[in-house]
Amino acid sequence: MMADVTKFLTGIETFQQQHFGENSELANTLVDGQKPQALLIGCCDSRVDPALLMDCSLGDLFILRNIANLVPPYLKNDDYHGVSSSLEYAVCYLEVSDIIILGHSKCSGIGALMASANGKEAGEFIGKWVNIAASARDKVLQEMPDESPEKQARACEREAVLVSLKNLMTFPWVKERVSKGQLSLHGWYYNIETGQLKYYNQLTGAFEILVKRYSPKVQENPL
Repeated sequence: MMADVTKFLTGIETFQQQHFGENSELANTLVDGQKPQALLIGCCDSRVDPALLMDCSLGDLFILRNIANLVPPYLKNDDYHGVSSSLEYAVCYLEVSDIIILGHSKCSGIGALMASANGKEAGEFIGKWVNIAASARDKVLQEMPDESPEKQARACEREAVLVSLKNLMTFPWVKERVSKGQLSLHGWYYNIETGQLKYYNQLTGAFEILVKRYSPKVQENPL
């Protein structure tokens, strides 16, 4: 028996009305190709949809999502390279001007990475995948041995963004474009509890506020 997917079908109908009806001019421009400004590498987490978070239109972002928003280092072998092929397409063929690594709080992938320090391996494939950021986990455990597991995990989420930024530079065509000023790399960290967005400032070596946390506007009492 087919599960009830009415919500998703209704959503398609709403999208069709908006995209092909109300915004048909944009739809027509995208028929023959795409020219996104940025490649965004985000997490698969259903709570962190990049296009929704940034209120983007179709064609704005080339999005790659995986567990814990990780980028492996450049490696040429006969394995399947989903992340590397997407990266190659975005940089070499679409010629994006920006690459954004979007990390987030409460990341289960990073949670699995932290748990692996205690010998708890996650799944058949997940454990090996998140081990890309093993150096981030080890750094946090070394520098914050007495902090709570919660604080260690939040720190590891940010450190993992830096690992991916570092790995991006192992790709020769990424490094070349960065050196020529044709490509900029960005490390962002989104707090799903508050909506606050931080970015990694290479000059200070710290994550600093880019967009403040959400604060509801309090209406003044007219009386």
